[in-house]
Amino acid sequence: MLAGAPPGRAALCSLLLVGAMAFLCSAGSIDQERKQLLWRERMMRLGGQLVLTREEKLANQILMARKEAETRSPQFPPSMHFFRAKHLIEKSAVFHILKKMPKGAALHVHDFSILRMDWLVKNVTYRPHCHFCVTHHGALKFRFAHPTPPTAAECSEWVLLEKYRQELQNVTEFDESLLRNFTLVTGNPEAAYPNQDVLWSKFQTIFFTISGLISYAPVFRDYIFQGLQEFYQDNVFYLELRALLLPVYELDGTTYSQEWMVETYRDVTSLFARKHPGFIGMKIIYSDHRFKNVSLIAKSVQMAMKLQTKFPGMVAGFDLGSSDDSRLARVQAALLLSRWRDRIGHGFALTKHPAIWTDLWKKDIPVEVCPISNQVLQLVSDLRNHPAAVLMATGCPMVISSDDPAMFGASGLSYDFYEAFMGIGGMKADLRTLKQLALNSIKYSTLQDTEKKAAMETWAERWDAFVAELAGGQSKKTAA
Repeated sequence: MLAGAPPGRAALCSLLLVGAMAFLCSAGSIDQERKQLLWRERMMRLGGQLVLTREEKLANQILMARKEAETRSPQFPPSMHFFRAKHLIEKSAVFHILKKMPKGAALHVHDFSILRMDWLVKNVTYRPHCHFCVTHHGALKFRFAHPTPPTAAECSEWVLLEKYRQELQNVTEFDESLLRNFTLVTGNPEAAYPNQDVLWSKFQTIFFTISGLISYAPVFRDYIFQGLQEFYQDNVFYLELRALLLPVYELDGTTYSQEWMVETYRDVTSLFARKHPGFIGMKIIYSDHRFKNVSLIAKSVQMAMKLQTKFPGMVAGFDLGSSDDSRLARVQAALLLSRWRDRIGHGFALTKHPAIWTDLWKKDIPVEVCPISNQVLQLVSDLRNHPAAVLMATGCPMVISSDDPAMFGASGLSYDFYEAFMGIGGMKADLRTLKQLALNSIKYSTLQDTEKKAAMETWAERWDAFVAELAGGQSKKTAA
């Protein structure tokens, strides 16, 4: 009882004091629980359990300060269509950091879209004996031949490109029109591609158009080498390439087998590795279209197994690709002929199937996330809403790749890493996230254990140099 206070008031004060203490204890308990929940959430995130070194922490401070500054911009690239966002990304300080970052491996890229299309325009279409025609469907078709390609049902008249350019008043304008035919890039994608059918039609037409250029044997060799160069310059030192292995031809019309093509991939990759320190290599994932009938797909699987037996260090697996997933059940028996079940391509609807998601997680099977491809192909408009945000927040095994970068006017992996880091990962994604994604790209590759060990050592050396350079400015500032 308080001195001089009536008994009733004293009792009331005691009750208030007890209540206040109980409230404070309760609030403290709630605050503690909240901290525990946030800590558990941080630990669950992709890379959340990695422990950063002192230098990595300094580098992370710089990275996150720049990330935070860019998220406050009124024009936030991940919320925009990539065709409109690209020029903003290229001005980004975060993007320039990511370009220098050793990203490890690209595990989901397609054969005829690994190199900027302007190389095809400026280099390949200027080579001797390059002919073109406009098919009855209005598509461009190319063929190298001397003196002229044979007449085909779809091409009644072939034109020598060198002669055609000589008669033009504005060659630059013509070359720009070729580039527009080689990519999906447009200033107004919503109007140009009102639905996925229109988009996929253009997508398939592009492959039809450029295949006559890339499938010419001298170009084929150069294309592989230059494609590896483009990824290497983007600090990617290993690729797993999905290849259709379409027939490659010579000037006289001679065509080569799929075995010859795999040998060429192997030989060019070996040559590239000898000239580029730290480059690990490339493997082929033989691919086909799932809209084919089951018997043809079964033959493709058998061919993949045959090639893998003959080239065990070069052929890594088999894949089916197209815009339609509805026929997978019908081709399941054919796929079971092989034992390649390593990764899930895209997995865009995976979060809608928790039982499958959980099962894949238990088996440590990763998802190959290709942000720009998913956006351009109209699966998601704002990359902050990409379903992989859930996968990343819960630490689901994943890798980032670029699918068909040349089709989208991109290159290498940095553009997709930017979209994943800034958009899909949100503000919680930091240097730990990036480090884990790079480590995952090696861990979930089809490299043998000894090869993975060597790749990890190569990557770790480059990672330390990257961190030292990024942290260098902050270290000097702290010392001053």
